[in-house]
Amino acid sequence: MPYPIDRKLVVAVSSNALFDLEKEDEIFRNEGLNAFKKYQFQNKKTNLNKGIAFPFIKRFLNINSVYNEERPVEVVLLSKNSPEIGIRIFNAIKHYNLDISRAAFTSGQSPYKYIPAYNISLFLSINEIDVVNAIEANYAAGRILRTSVLDDDDMELRVAFDFDGVIADDEAEKVYAESGGQLDLYYQYETDHNKIALNPGPLGDFFKKLSFFQKLESKKEEKNKDYKKILKTAIITARNAPAHERAINTLKEWDVEVDEMFLLGGIEKKRILNIMKPHLFFDDQLTHLDPKLENIPLVHIPFGITNKK
Repeated sequence: MPYPIDRKLVVAVSSNALFDLEKEDEIFRNEGLNAFKKYQFQNKKTNLNKGIAFPFIKRFLNINSVYNEERPVEVVLLSKNSPEIGIRIFNAIKHYNLDISRAAFTSGQSPYKYIPAYNISLFLSINEIDVVNAIEANYAAGRILRTSVLDDDDMELRVAFDFDGVIADDEAEKVYAESGGQLDLYYQYETDHNKIALNPGPLGDFFKKLSFFQKLESKKEEKNKDYKKILKTAIITARNAPAHERAINTLKEWDVEVDEMFLLGGIEKKRILNIMKPHLFFDDQLTHLDPKLENIPLVHIPFGITNKK
């Protein structure tokens, strides 16, 4: 029996994150709204190319194929386009056989305020203002940075997260900043508080819900040794010993699982990302999101003390 909507794990994606609309955006910027609408109408049967978020969305929806009775996940389109332009977007959704039926078209207005209406646990967009507005309203959102897209036939979904300021709140980052970057004071604080779980960060709820499927996948693997998991999650954090213990105890307190955890202590995160090649990597610090990384969608979470201007 399908999940009721209030129990589904719902991800929202903007149209220009799901599909490549760079040419259309350029027409809008240089020629105005009427030229943009005319171009979209004239090309409504011309298919759109895949966007940065497409590989993630395709594999995320594949969870429903494996758990076809429950159908526990959903994708909603949150678009600043007008409804008539939405025809072309849904034509592309049909072309790529994506199971997306719900949408909001806001005709130029920021759509973030409709996040709770659709029970959304994560909103993905390339628009910085929309994402910042969502974060400031305490909604989970991330800005996908423009990069190349590679979509192959492998349906394993790989999602990687930074820890502080993303999954957990920025308590530890505040301590580090307020100490003037003194590692010994930071380590002492984290050691003194290692048994006290951190509060969830902006993506805490999404991570916990994704971890639920982690447990289902582990059960499937236990019952069938030939079963190939469709989901892999990883934490890639600058923490190292002795600060590692609080992070691990936090996950234990939350009763969540993660497949892989990398405690880097100053090693560049791109060394791990180039090997793992996740379909999304979330980090609150732009310095960790190297634009030279190819075919790895990087998502900035503009949250916490590291993003205060």
